[in-house]
Amino acid sequence: MTDGLPVPRQLPADPASFVGRETDLAALDSLLTKSGNARAVVISAIAGSGGVGKTTLAVHWAHQIREHFPDGDLFVNLRGYDSGQPMTPKQALDGFLRALDVPSEKIPPELDVQAALFRSLLNGRRMLVVLDNAASVEQVRPLLPGTAGCFTLITSRSHLSGLAAREGVGRVPIDVLSPEHAVDLLRQVIGDSRIDAEPDMTAELARRCGYLPLALRIAADRAVTHPHLMLSDLVEELVDERDLLDALASDDDETTAIRTVFSWSYKKLPPDAARTFRLLALNAGPDLSGEAAAALTGSTGPRVRRLLDTLTSQHLLEQTRRNRYRFHDLLRVYAAERATLDESEAERTVAVRRMLDWYVHTALRARRVIQPNVYEVSIDPVDPSYPPLDFSTHDEALEWYEQERTNLVIAVRQAAEVGYEPAAWKLTIVLIPFFSLRWDLDEWLGSLQLGLGAARRLGDQNAEALILLELGDLHWELRHFDEAIDHHQRALPLSQNAGTWWTEGFCHHGLACSYRDLNRPDKAVPHFQRA
Repeated sequence: MTDGLPVPRQLPADPASFVGRETDLAALDSLLTKSGNARAVVISAIAGSGGVGKTTLAVHWAHQIREHFPDGDLFVNLRGYDSGQPMTPKQALDGFLRALDVPSEKIPPELDVQAALFRSLLNGRRMLVVLDNAASVEQVRPLLPGTAGCFTLITSRSHLSGLAAREGVGRVPIDVLSPEHAVDLLRQVIGDSRIDAEPDMTAELARRCGYLPLALRIAADRAVTHPHLMLSDLVEELVDERDLLDALASDDDETTAIRTVFSWSYKKLPPDAARTFRLLALNAGPDLSGEAAAALTGSTGPRVRRLLDTLTSQHLLEQTRRNRYRFHDLLRVYAAERATLDESEAERTVAVRRMLDWYVHTALRARRVIQPNVYEVSIDPVDPSYPPLDFSTHDEALEWYEQERTNLVIAVRQAAEVGYEPAAWKLTIVLIPFFSLRWDLDEWLGSLQLGLGAARRLGDQNAEALILLELGDLHWELRHFDEAIDHHQRALPLSQNAGTWWTEGFCHHGLACSYRDLNRPDKAVPHFQRA
């Protein structure tokens, strides 16, 4: 803490293997120097195609200049090029504000107010802000500090031209590695003796990888895990795989090279690891825990951990922190393609439903700890092979929700999209205590609307009444009394038809509160009495 303020340190670990990029590092150093003398913020956008090493360069350089920012560093993956939904500016700001110790109840729901609060908290401080995988100017602009003491580093495949016009952005476009540096990267991972024994094959392996750092690391790891193979054998395997993919490949040499390496590495995986790789792509969230991976793949905890270790050791999956895993966006696309090709639709459906059921069960157990006297949602029995988590304290349950918040909101949408209606409405209901404690209006309303649609498609009057009741309560909290009355009135006959007195009683209570606040005691009193 400095002057009572938190000092967040959110940078990922400095990459273990880093070569070259001297010109790019010097360009970044130059921008930092200009930032120190300027009154305005200087933003450097590191552009470049997928797999070229933008994030690696950004994180490596950020570690080098970290001491210039004694008040901390903030990092967020904006997921701009993931196959799922990119992170919204509100979601990113919410995370930043929490890292700066803003209590959840004091985080405003409006984006512009959040952005203003963020700028206020950074005013007069020296902080580094890294925005990774940005898709657009609109996604980035609300996240920019407003003080010259801060430096914002952005990675994107886009040039983000709008920032150059208004914010005076400095740009550092990066390319693939030079042939020499590509060989150096292979040398760092594989070792001097094997590289020196086959220099020509090393150069050819680098060329076949398109000099892309991601492809080079995957190829190098294959060499390390198969020390009996000559590098010429690896090159031959890559050539054979490239021939198989020629009909599917684009004319873009970088894309072709990296896709070839993905396919080559995938086909060398043990069958159970290959199955895990492709099933993990069915998760629509940005990352997942080991327990969620176990449910998705239908594996026990110890077994799935071994399989996840296999994938991370081959650079096909990234472990971001203890028990958390995610794909590089290009690998996610490739894994999803393999899932479509190598798993039947029925198998994919079963896998997704296992994961969604696991989220429902775990969220329900957390809800019971946080709000033990609320209406109980009936769910199917737990599968003992991949049991949900248990929580002994209120704080434990809230901590899990905070960690899984984005995944849970996305899980509601995924359940609705794949037609798994029971999970969509039940997950919506069991998340309500968390939403009420960690306010995000857009996420809350969006989840309720998805749950309502799922309940209606099922024809489940009890479920529809419960969600209409919650929509009415939320509108009452927002002081939208007419909307609250409308939702409670629609929920009332449904709850009566379903015979759920709990819902019926709270519908009357909600109507009474809205009429009271509209100064209509003639209508409020009868509903209070019935409630």
